[in-house]
Amino acid sequence: MRKHIYSRTAGLKWGFLVVCALALSACGIGDAENANQTPVTVPKQSALPPAPTPVAELELVDKRNSKTDSEIGKFDFRNFTYPLPRGWQDADAGELTLVDGKRRTTEEKIGMEYLSTKYFDATGDESDEAFVILKIGTAGSAIPHIVYVFSWNEGKPELIWYFRTGDRADGGLKNIYPEDGDVVVELFGKDRYIFGEMETLKITGDEVQLCCPTHFTKTKYRWTNGSFRMDGDRLTYPVNDQKGDPVVNMGEQIEKEASESRK
Repeated sequence: MRKHIYSRTAGLKWGFLVVCALALSACGIGDAENANQTPVTVPKQSALPPAPTPVAELELVDKRNSKTDSEIGKFDFRNFTYPLPRGWQDADAGELTLVDGKRRTTEEKIGMEYLSTKYFDATGDESDEAFVILKIGTAGSAIPHIVYVFSWNEGKPELIWYFRTGDRADGGLKNIYPEDGDVVVELFGKDRYIFGEMETLKITGDEVQLCCPTHFTKTKYRWTNGSFRMDGDRLTYPVNDQKGDPVVNMGEQIEKEASESRK
């Protein structure tokens, strides 16, 4: 009798243990052990957003006149050699060569960076020219530019004009585009325009912070006898009223008023 009771009791204990094991497994203990072996997924760090384009360059990098069907539109101006204008020449007064759109600044070389290219017919031959705009690396906040104008001749670009511009409010390049067969160059500042290879100096009464130009000057240039020459008056507009009446040839007016006041 005791043997029978003992065997029955042992069977009940064994059955109880099996039921508990099944219950614990259903409660997720095994899953918890597996979870400890699962590698932790680290979220990827998002890339830093690109630096915003300075306000002074917004019109230079927009989509207007950025494409052409002419052969010159296929040329790689990001990997090319350019002459340096006066005022921005290296110690050896040599040329600059861009590689992938850049040239690093060194103690002997001025840094340079490709910004954009505008395409339109500037010579009246019904074929687009390329206006390549480079940004000069100053290692500071200044934003001067150099513009190179190329025609397409015998399967390669031919340089027909180039010039430098100033820094933001001090004769900085605002925009360049075609109008009625002319090339329009807009520079920030009062009565600021291109003369030869460089921008003109400030006139009396144009003392503003470099960061914040209050005026810009629109000047036209026409291709005549193998070179670009100024065509018409210089028009100065307030930045906040670009469709208003401009001041015509402001520098000459200021000189005239100063001369009359001395009489």
